[in-house]
Amino acid sequence: MQFDVVIVGGGHGGAQVAVMLRTQKFEGSIAIIGEEPELPYERPPLSKEYFAGEKSFERIQIRPAKYWEERSVTMLLGRRVVGVDPAAHQVTTADGTVIGYGKLVWATGGTPRMLPVPGADLPGVQGVRTRADADAMKAASDTARQIVVIGGGYIGLEAAAVLTKAGKKVVLLEAQPRVLARVAGEELSRFFEQEHRAHGVDIRLGVGISALEGDGHVTGIRLSDGEVIPADLVIVGIGIVPAVEPLLAAGAEGGNGVRVDPLCKTSLPDIYAIGDCAEHVNDFADGAHIRLESVQNANDQANVVAKGICGAEAPYHAIPWFWSNQYDLKLQTAGLSGGHDATVLRGDPATRSFSILYLKAGRVIALDCVNATRDYVQGRMAVTAGLMAPREQLADVATPLKALLPAA
Repeated sequence: MQFDVVIVGGGHGGAQVAVMLRTQKFEGSIAIIGEEPELPYERPPLSKEYFAGEKSFERIQIRPAKYWEERSVTMLLGRRVVGVDPAAHQVTTADGTVIGYGKLVWATGGTPRMLPVPGADLPGVQGVRTRADADAMKAASDTARQIVVIGGGYIGLEAAAVLTKAGKKVVLLEAQPRVLARVAGEELSRFFEQEHRAHGVDIRLGVGISALEGDGHVTGIRLSDGEVIPADLVIVGIGIVPAVEPLLAAGAEGGNGVRVDPLCKTSLPDIYAIGDCAEHVNDFADGAHIRLESVQNANDQANVVAKGICGAEAPYHAIPWFWSNQYDLKLQTAGLSGGHDATVLRGDPATRSFSILYLKAGRVIALDCVNATRDYVQGRMAVTAGLMAPREQLADVATPLKALLPAA
């Protein structure tokens, strides 16, 4: 098989490359190689609406089958790429099939990071990355009596919220001294800890895990202090490992992912990388090389690649944004708060509608907005503009953030 563009990975980024190529009137042949047997679908609902049964799988598909057929996008599903030959412009799948490409787009994301302790591979220990993961988790949770969630990031908290709303007893374990430690300030962490505890989640912070116990199926988690927490379902949400081994083996530069330039090109000829697995220079991280695990990043980088293939090269520059739904709380984040040296609270957390602004050297670099969509929309403009304003004005909810922006 030979295609003008081969996209490895059938997630948000891979699908968006194909969509944008056709939108840009690209007439060459396109193939998407996906490890899963499913057509491309949205992943954020896996730990939220899909897991809760509020959305069917059809509703989270990025495009229906007819869309791909009408636009002549070949779907090579249920296949895993295990080798890349940059010189021959070929990839090899696990079953030995060799597929040639003119341009290769690597959009594989990553695999769930599992616990490096004995028993981590026991039945009943579940990561959350694919539809199959979510289906297995849902089936197991229907009969589970005690569920332990490991990891206090977005995935762990969202799963805990869904399970608690379904009437399950949930224990959440986090190694750090607070939840959301990697992505938010302490004020937001404490707010969400309080909310989850109020809903009945038993949150344990600063805990270590020495082993998962069981004989043929997980039965409990042994903590570093010797305590054993009973569990008949363990959900692990401690991040992902970038799926880039074939590219690195082929000589691509990288480490924590595969490194790309501002046009999302790797160090190998005619090979791009996008999304969760792409280590890129980000203007909103002071020019540091980072990986962003977000739909926004995958889609925006996909657009950069598709336009570049079509001859309209433009470097990646997009403000990072994220969201999370937990109970009746909608968290929306704009910018990257890492490295902030001050925070400003806008509103009262007791009302369950407020924002936290993160400042660095007086400039607004990020916001976390809880049930405060207006702040989020205007805050994105504030981050992009590098807004500087007196703290009392930033804290005044009666003053719209856009009113503090310099005149255009």
